[in-house]
Amino acid sequence: MKQVVQNYKSGELAVLDVPVPGCKPGGVLVRSAYSLISTGTELMKVSEAGMSMLGKARSRPDQVAKVMQSVATNGVPATYRKVMGKLDSYTPLGYSLCGVVEQVGPGIDDVKVGDLVACAGNEHALHAELNWVPKNLYAPVPDGLAPRHAAFGTVGSIAMQGVRQGEPRLGEVALVIGLGLIGQLVAQLLAASGVRVVGVDPDPARCELAERLGAAACGDPSSAAVEAAVAELTGGHGVDQVYLAAGGGSNQPVELAARLCRDRGRVVDIGKCRLDLPWNAYYEKELDVRFSRSYGPGRYDPEYELEGRDYPIGYVRWTERRNLACFLDLVARGRVDVEPLVSHVADFDDAVETYQRLKDGDLKAVAVLFRYLEHAAEAQAPAVTVPAVKRSGDSVSTSGRAASTPVRLAFVGAGNYATSMLLPHLAQRDGVELSTVVTTTALSAANAQRKFGFAEATTDLDAVLGDKSIDAVFVVTRHSSHAELTRRALLAGKTVFVEKPLALTEDELAGVLAAVEESGNDRLQVGFNRRFAPLLQEARKQFGARTGPASLRYLVNAGRLDHGSWYLQQGTEGSRFAGEGGHFIDTASWLLEADPVSVYAITTPGNEDLQVVLRYPDGSNATISYVTTGAPGFPKETLDLVADGKVLRLDDFVRASVYSRKRWVSSRLPKARDKGQSAELAAFIKAVRTGGPMPVPLESLVTTTAATLAVQTGLAGGVPVTLARAR
Repeated sequence: MKQVVQNYKSGELAVLDVPVPGCKPGGVLVRSAYSLISTGTELMKVSEAGMSMLGKARSRPDQVAKVMQSVATNGVPATYRKVMGKLDSYTPLGYSLCGVVEQVGPGIDDVKVGDLVACAGNEHALHAELNWVPKNLYAPVPDGLAPRHAAFGTVGSIAMQGVRQGEPRLGEVALVIGLGLIGQLVAQLLAASGVRVVGVDPDPARCELAERLGAAACGDPSSAAVEAAVAELTGGHGVDQVYLAAGGGSNQPVELAARLCRDRGRVVDIGKCRLDLPWNAYYEKELDVRFSRSYGPGRYDPEYELEGRDYPIGYVRWTERRNLACFLDLVARGRVDVEPLVSHVADFDDAVETYQRLKDGDLKAVAVLFRYLEHAAEAQAPAVTVPAVKRSGDSVSTSGRAASTPVRLAFVGAGNYATSMLLPHLAQRDGVELSTVVTTTALSAANAQRKFGFAEATTDLDAVLGDKSIDAVFVVTRHSSHAELTRRALLAGKTVFVEKPLALTEDELAGVLAAVEESGNDRLQVGFNRRFAPLLQEARKQFGARTGPASLRYLVNAGRLDHGSWYLQQGTEGSRFAGEGGHFIDTASWLLEADPVSVYAITTPGNEDLQVVLRYPDGSNATISYVTTGAPGFPKETLDLVADGKVLRLDDFVRASVYSRKRWVSSRLPKARDKGQSAELAAFIKAVRTGGPMPVPLESLVTTTAATLAVQTGLAGGVPVTLARAR
């Protein structure tokens, strides 16, 4: 089998062929699926190995002390041979992984061959294809938890033990210094415990990530903003706990902890942080300094770790193994989100190159995973295909028409949305003629004709599609019929406006694109109106051009549906998000000026609340929180876009603001919320009249639809879904 090793003397990293470990009693043999690189602990070890002998000695004074003791006891020659022999040997790397049980040793009855387990230990959860893991250093993976997420189990346990040492209580405020991998997890665990978190890190990207994952405020350790946030959240008293998750040789974290902690607060050291305690500062506040020892009780106890002797739960509630199981449960239930922490996934065969890139700084990462080839097929993210838009040589004519000639429209469907949000904007518009309304029942067609002045009302769709005088067809029916009606209208040569969604399945979407290719007719618009909203248009203009990646948060307080609503007929009409989620994906993509490349979605057990994370080519991301359990009185849609030191905020299409060097705030709209329907319809009519480009490129409409479909795929698999472009 293959294993990643390092020669501490020369600094050499290698992937070696080594013998397969035996399956001893009291443990299991595990074939790795994913293993996690600790970008703190492991990179420190890799960096030390590249130092000179003097540098190694300076970085490890504890080991130097041991050498000096050996010299006193055994003499210089014997000690030299012993030290050089140890240095010039290969040592393993890694301590956190997820894999499949391949063999069960005697005395093990809680797992079986084929079970997925998370494993811990710098001697048992190594970057290797196979590991023997004793009973107290593995935990079964909960159903539905993706292997790549379960691989975080050990580092999650380290963070959890640190949080337990701080003894947080509901309503308290904590300071997390260092927002690397451990710090990010500590911040999430605290937030999940009802603690408000202030984060500190010199890297703005890590601060932004922590805020997106639940921290109240984050900033540079030298910024006044951090102290201001602590003062505001604590009434000037200081934080209740400080968690030191930073490394390096600076004493700044310890000094900052003393300055921002309250009287008799707690300071917990989790990382390898310099601890030259300023005596006066710690004495005057009588600060309680605590240490967190790795994964929890049992660590470094050979009887617990190797012999499997558990501690009675009545005396030791949280052991290494119980912490590991608890963290996996939190991730499985969506209380902790590790996916945004994954910066890079590398094949195990590329381990040496990956370490080198991390060491050289070419790869900036919070968490990096190794993916093992035996599991590459199942480990790779599923994909939803974004069909290519192909147009035949015989395209439908897009020549303009005389300005005096009205654009003749037909409506297929005249339900609530059509009659309240679309037709009122068209009925009185100059240059528009409402020609025909088609419904499945005669009376609804007659009502629409009477109210909006359609020239004709019918239930015969074929007659409308065959009428050459009709320029454009609006498809405003139930979701399950959109794709088929759009396909037929395109084949009939009509310009089509279809309300969202365009399609409910990949096959339906492919069918629409096949109609485009067959007919050469790509004159299609989907009712994604929010990008046309005047308030959002103005806010985007005020925000200005963007140079760096952006982070977007979109909260949709969708609320509950009335009993009997056809939206609840998911078997035929798709999920609620499938029905209207395209609105929010399209808005995010328009603001970020790109189409997404991957989608990750999780749901809250027992309801339809969703968290959808979209990733974009330039590193930007958008998080859409689609919730049905919120308060009815809270605004339906709030949006924040953050990039380049600027923030755009939209408050439910009533008010917008942009914070940059100069602050811009819109005036409150005197009338009802304008979500862009009127402007959208004006742009559509203009395109029909002039034969010019459609308001939104077809490629964008297709990608947004595919991204919406990918949400359901992602929920089923529990992993990110790649949006694969067909060629």
